[in-house]
Order: sequence, then structure tokens, then C-alpha cells
Amino acid sequence: MALVWIIGGTQESAVLVQSLAAAEISCIVSVTTESARSLYPATPLVQVWVGRLQPQTLPNFLETCSIGCIVDASHPFAVEVSQIAIDASAKYQLPYLRYERQSVDSDPSGIHFHSFDALLESDRLVGERVLLTIGYRPLALFQPWQTRSTLFARILPSQVALEAALTAGFTTDRLIALRPPVSVDLERALWQQWQISLVVTKASGSAGGEDTKHRLAAELGIPLIVIDRPPVQYPRQTQDIKAAIDFCRRCLI
Repeated sequence: MALVWIIGGTQESAVLVQSLAAAEISCIVSVTTESARSLYPATPLVQVWVGRLQPQTLPNFLETCSIGCIVDASHPFAVEVSQIAIDASAKYQLPYLRYERQSVDSDPSGIHFHSFDALLESDRLVGERVLLTIGYRPLALFQPWQTRSTLFARILPSQVALEAALTAGFTTDRLIALRPPVSVDLERALWQQWQISLVVTKASGSAGGEDTKHRLAAELGIPLIVIDRPPVQYPRQTQDIKAAIDFCRRCLI
């Protein structure tokens, strides 16, 4: 029996998988960490595969799991993973759909940069008390700025995230480990406790708390820098969960 391959690890992928299970559509979800298993329902209709898929190991995964179609519900900034899936779709003639979280309407007073490099090439962070809510992977880019500004970071509560932050020069008193979603009250308290003067986030949508940060930045008068989503040429995409479910059902007929 063919399965839907869901590239997961996100809240929207969890909602999609729950909906597929309710519609009695079998799927296999690929995630990168064991902790991500808890996002998905425990049912025979849902398998969870943990690991990092690489182009060289993908053919075996597709064949072993009898993949019939691909729904890419990965994080908007997981460009490499999306490109691997797009390439696999073309090479093995598997239907592909990008299911993406909705973007947040930008605050006209917000400050947008098209990439982290563009931000770091500017002088926007000089002398600021900066809160980085960007995940752990880009933190190494900010290491040279540890002496030019006062940097704080919110990271996931995982060993790999903590190690990456410490390697990038963050001290433990400038780190907080929290798993989203983060309430407005907790977000506000954190910004005020650390006397933050500028916040950097990614255009990760409401599921990533971007809308909360926009509202709080306006309330406290703190500039919010948003790193725009990287451009990816998705063959087909939707933000409608019903359309995603219908796609899976048609592919498995």
C-alpha cells in the first residue's frame, strides 16, 4: 500500500497528520529528532521516521516505505530539505505539494532584511541589546557581533541547541530554552527582564510566534527586525489544509 510522505517537525504538519488520520489516510512522517514524535497521534495509520534524509539515502527510503506522494510541511526556512524533496519528486515522478504556514502581514514600521548576511553587513545591531529568536542554526553567524552588541537568544530546550549557542559565544545568563508557543505575557516579561532594545526574528508565520512579536514590539516601542523567507520555487503549494488532504486522497487512489 502506498503511503503519503509528510516532511514534518512543525505544528502545521502535526495538524495535517491528525486530519489525515481522521480521514483514514495512511502516512509516514519524517522528523529529525526523537522529541518530535510527540507531535503526532499514536495510530496505526501514522508512522514516524526519525533521521536526516540525504539525497544518497532517499531512494531506499522511498522504496522501502512505498511512497506515493510527498507533502512538504517543513519549516519555511528548511530550504535544503525542501529542495531534496522537490528533486526527488521530479526524479522519481512523485506528486509533490508544499503545505506552508500562512505568513504574517508585515507591520509597516517593521524592518525587513532578505537574509542574515544582509543584516550583519549593516550597522543595525551596533550597541543594541538584541534578542535573537531565530533558532540555533544561524547563531554562529552572530559570533563576531558578541563584542559589538549585547546578544541574547531564545533556543529550543535541546542539547544540540545549547551547544550551538555556547559555541557561538553566548553565556548561559543570556540564553533561555523554551519550546513554542510562547505566550504574550511570557514574551513581554522576557523582553523587559533583559531590557531588550531590538528583536530579530524570522518570517516564520503565526505558528512561529511572529504575529505575537509584531504586536509586542508595537506595544513596547521596540524595533522588530524580520528576516524574510528564502525564495524557493515550489512546484505546487497551498495553505489550505482541505486542499492538502484532497491532494493526498487523489494521489493514493
